[in-house]
Amino acid sequence: MTGVANTSDIVMLDAVRLGAAIHARDVSCVEVMGAYLDQIERLNPTFNAIVALQDRGTLLRQAEERDAQLGRGASMGPLHGFPLAVKDLQATRGIVTAQGSPIFRDFVPDADSLVVERLRGAGGIVIGKTNTPEFGLGSHTYNPVYGVTRNAWDPMRSAGGSSGGAAVALALRMSPVADGSDYGGSLRNPAGWNNVLGFRPSLGRVPNTARDDWLPSMGVSGPMARNVRDLALLLSVMAGFDARAPLSLPGDGSEFLDARERDPRGVRIGWLGDFGGAAPCEPGVLEVCETALKRFGMLGCVVEPATPDYAPDAAWAAFKTIRHWQAGGTLLEHHQDPARRALMKPEAVFEVESGLKLSAYDVSAASLARSEWSQAVRRLFERFDFLVAPTAQVFPFDAGETWPRQIAGQAMDSYHAWMKGVCLVSLSGCPSLAIPAGFGAQGLPMGIQIVGPVQHELACLELALAYERAAGWGARLPPTLTAS
Repeated sequence: MTGVANTSDIVMLDAVRLGAAIHARDVSCVEVMGAYLDQIERLNPTFNAIVALQDRGTLLRQAEERDAQLGRGASMGPLHGFPLAVKDLQATRGIVTAQGSPIFRDFVPDADSLVVERLRGAGGIVIGKTNTPEFGLGSHTYNPVYGVTRNAWDPMRSAGGSSGGAAVALALRMSPVADGSDYGGSLRNPAGWNNVLGFRPSLGRVPNTARDDWLPSMGVSGPMARNVRDLALLLSVMAGFDARAPLSLPGDGSEFLDARERDPRGVRIGWLGDFGGAAPCEPGVLEVCETALKRFGMLGCVVEPATPDYAPDAAWAAFKTIRHWQAGGTLLEHHQDPARRALMKPEAVFEVESGLKLSAYDVSAASLARSEWSQAVRRLFERFDFLVAPTAQVFPFDAGETWPRQIAGQAMDSYHAWMKGVCLVSLSGCPSLAIPAGFGAQGLPMGIQIVGPVQHELACLELALAYERAAGWGARLPPTLTAS
């Protein structure tokens, strides 16, 4: 092999370099598959990021087929031969899709979701799933089917969620890139807690398989990666119009491959912080993020505090109502069956039963409040080019807990109240790119969100490229990897 010393080095290649090495025939798809499966065999028993792992022999045969295609001069795309574990909320043909729920413990879909279809179509080989909390509810990845996923930096701590398995698999080099999804921080929180990147795009940027085409969920799918170039690569595969998702945005995703580092001089950045105290933070969180903000200042950006001219508490109330309606509506059929209801975790029952108390007028009022909040955020973009906020309000907590009951002396009254700062960004509809911010006093990672105007994903990527070069936090490896 040229440029790859041995198969143990393969997993350390970033995705762009890995793709180039595969297409140059410097490394075979079989070698790539073997290297990643070896890494999974070594680390996954401790961290439990990847579940429903498929048979090694079957996966190696698929890799052999990819090598044979390249031998004939045919490439399926930029992910040709990549071993990919898909988030367990995405339907995967022929592979168990449990959604972390005992209700679906043995469910094997007969078709892929749109996201998985695109990953396979670009040459990816689905090796299994990444773990997620039951039905994706909550930002701590544990469930009764597969157990707890543990933080890449400290296995006694939470990995975040709901894309926790994906973030840990990336950080520990068990996957070159990963898909995720995000309703209330599910791409951003685990990225920040595992020192990787996650990108929540605008609604419609990545088409989703959905039961309701015209009243879409606030949840979106997006890419996760170890650096900005890899993030752009995967977004180029996932994004683009699909007629089966009529609200998907036009284009084919190729524009993201053209991301160029933005000249940051004079870029105006608004620091949202803790939203004026509405999203209280554990001591140390804001300090780490404010240190990251200094990197923007060193690049020539102008950083100032920013506050939307709309009450965050009113926006949060709207978020909760919409969440009850959308999450509860999805789970209602299970709740109506006593046998299945008994298998649902309390947070799932909470969403359904809260939704049952709502009228159509309640939902309409919440939707109007959502629009008012998004307009207030839009007005901030008349003063600022980007907004920045923490990816979480606390550092990774004990993996044995379910969710933080209080932050800085303030009680959290629901399983998602401790993620209010990312939920408020979701409510705005803006794209938000989570990127490493640094480490707290206990050596645990934290991230920041780079928030852009609606449909300005490319601009977020271009600013992130400049920040990444200046900050360099993404190059720091978890203790398990540095020890080995």
